[in-house]
Amino acid sequence: MTNRPRIPGTVLFVIATAFAVSSTFQAYWLDKITHDQTMPHTVLHLLALNFLYWYIPALLAPAIMALATSEQLVRKRWPVQVLVHVAGALTYSVVHTAIMMALRVVMLAQTAPPKNVATWGAYALAQYLTQLDWLLMTYLFLVGLAHALVYRRESEARALNAAQLETRLVEAQLQALQRQLHPHFLFNTLNTISGLIRTDAGAADVMIDQLGDLLRMTLHTSCTQEVTLKDELDVLQKYLEIEQTRFGDRLRVTMNIQPETLDAQVPNLLLQPLVENAIRHGIAPNARPGWIAIHAERSASQLTIHIRDSGNGLPPERLMALNRGVGLENTRARLEHLYPAAYQFAFSNLERGFCVTVRIPFQVDQVTDEPVRAGAA
Repeated sequence: MTNRPRIPGTVLFVIATAFAVSSTFQAYWLDKITHDQTMPHTVLHLLALNFLYWYIPALLAPAIMALATSEQLVRKRWPVQVLVHVAGALTYSVVHTAIMMALRVVMLAQTAPPKNVATWGAYALAQYLTQLDWLLMTYLFLVGLAHALVYRRESEARALNAAQLETRLVEAQLQALQRQLHPHFLFNTLNTISGLIRTDAGAADVMIDQLGDLLRMTLHTSCTQEVTLKDELDVLQKYLEIEQTRFGDRLRVTMNIQPETLDAQVPNLLLQPLVENAIRHGIAPNARPGWIAIHAERSASQLTIHIRDSGNGLPPERLMALNRGVGLENTRARLEHLYPAAYQFAFSNLERGFCVTVRIPFQVDQVTDEPVRAGAA
């Protein structure tokens, strides 16, 4: 136990004062009821005695608590600890009684002991034995309080460390998931370029330049988990330029983005794999021209993004499997880590085509004054 418990002096003073006032009130009325003439008590006498009675443990509390939690003591075997505390408790009781007796003698300004005892020594012993159980309980209470404060501090430290470790684990998992997106997308694009080199070298050269621009943009935010929707759409625009070089007139993309959503925070590279999936399954298998529509809107505290394509949709069993969590595991895992239990990732067939819906909390990191850019790719 390296961190010794500390109770502010003002707190000890307030507690001791409250007990002193309460004890004085009780002693005064007890004297009135019993007509005790053992000691000629006055209100001032009672106040002095009770304030000193409680200020003694308040003053000694730091030393007792430090002893109870000292590393040298807690490392000893329990019999040694018991003996130390027995000695400490007895010492505390003797010191407390001696100080109280000194005050009684000074207040009474007399050398004779009370009438019902022979000597001051006998009176002191009687007072000591009368108060011993209470003094021992006070000592044990301070020892227990010291250990309770230390354990509480250690518990809070463990909870904080656990929270920090959990945060670092989540960040590491998110970074691992994000790193998986880069090689996946890169390999697909390189395969496309490889195919174009044989059929259209000029288009392949254009695609290589576009790929370089896209890689520079993605590497700039490679360590960022969330970006603004505007930045995400800029990256998506570069990706779509590559795909339109590949598909030509077969691919048409429209974007309907509400201006107030552009500053919303979204997972980095959220849209690219979803649009890539729409192109792969909704556009590529068909010889006819197709389209992809991207829509973003704010609804109260939610940001909703729809990605639609003009493909043939999915069979019911495949659609049901997607909505149960089978497929696009990487995107789903990132959403779960970033927005646990506060997101929606759903799939549905359209009258013509397929729709992916992402709904996440609407969060804005900072307000930008840049003009809104939304339109057709």
